Amino acid sequence: MSIELNHTIVATRDKATSARFLTDVLGLPEPTTYGPFAVVETANGVNLDFMDTDGEVHSQHYAFLISDEEFDAVAKRLEERGVATFADPGHSTPGQNTNDGGRGLYFDSPDGHNLEVLTVPYGGG
Repeated sequence: MSIELNHTIVATRDKATSARFLTDVLGLPEPTTYGPFAVVETANGVNLDFMDTDGEVHSQHYAFLISDEEFDAVAKRLEERGVATFADPGHSTPGQNTNDGGRGLYFDSPDGHNLEVLTVPYGGG
């Protein structure tokens, strides 16, 4: 069976700002537009389609598997922007983690989504 995730919709109060934040922090190409969406494409072809909502934005979790070099660059960009980073998803321990033999950190998007970057998949260490 060949089933792959193609895209998911990310609720936001300002799709352009939120999509741009993600592309800037992760070092991805600029968002594109498709219908009502600001689209962020990842290297494996999965799109995050940011869509404005008038209602409450409920925090979701999005995790990105990146290389060690990309991790260093992302951590630096977050520090330069003054974005707090955490070693755990509950944001109780500042900094980074070394789970499963890799590195990881959590941070909030402008809308409060809990974003994560990690260098080794869970259970991969």
